[in-house]
Amino acid sequence: MAKIMIIEDDPSISKLINENLGKWQMDSYVVSDFENIIDQFNDYDPDLVLLDINLPVRDGYFWNQEIRKISKTPIIIISSRNSNMDQIMAMNMGADDFVEKPFSIDILIAKINALLRRTYDFTKSTADIIEHNGLKLNLSDSTVEIGENKIDLSKNEYKLLQRLLKDQGKIVSREQLLNFMWDDERFVDDNTLTVNINRLRTKFDQNGLKNYIVTKVGQGYIIP
Repeated sequence: MAKIMIIEDDPSISKLINENLGKWQMDSYVVSDFENIIDQFNDYDPDLVLLDINLPVRDGYFWNQEIRKISKTPIIIISSRNSNMDQIMAMNMGADDFVEKPFSIDILIAKINALLRRTYDFTKSTADIIEHNGLKLNLSDSTVEIGENKIDLSKNEYKLLQRLLKDQGKIVSREQLLNFMWDDERFVDDNTLTVNINRLRTKFDQNGLKNYIVTKVGQGYIIP
């Protein structure tokens, strides 16, 4: 189920979007605290962001840049601003699409579906299942099976595990992982990678798979 984050301060619009995403079997999270958007982004870990420009505290351009510092997650700007310059600014700051208000909800849903397909369709070109040492990674739904237990992974956890399994038996450096996960690792807090690795380890430990990811001090990580 796709996870959509709605960053919109007009309750009537966010409610309309939220209700229609539900009809399309998508999960959604509506931001209500506009001072701590990045914390909410990290906690929810969305597959796509709908972002208004005119927001309280800081505008959508600011949050677009902040999200791009840590994530490649697709962003659709939704705004009543309709000048060419607004659209150019949004795209230059890393947005993937721009929808003018008022908009057709059907067209917005179609754009969301199209962008999700373009962004995440890469899994279809690989084998559906990767198995190693008691763990089964399902590339079609981004889940892991350990024994009879099925574990949901966040987008970042899934990408990390896929990358480490691809080079199973080899050390993958932190720099390689940062480059794989994010466009420009210079703008990513080094702790972000550690947090995602630790979340993976916790999920594995809780399901009886100890020491699945091994740290090589000063070198990186390896799945032996």
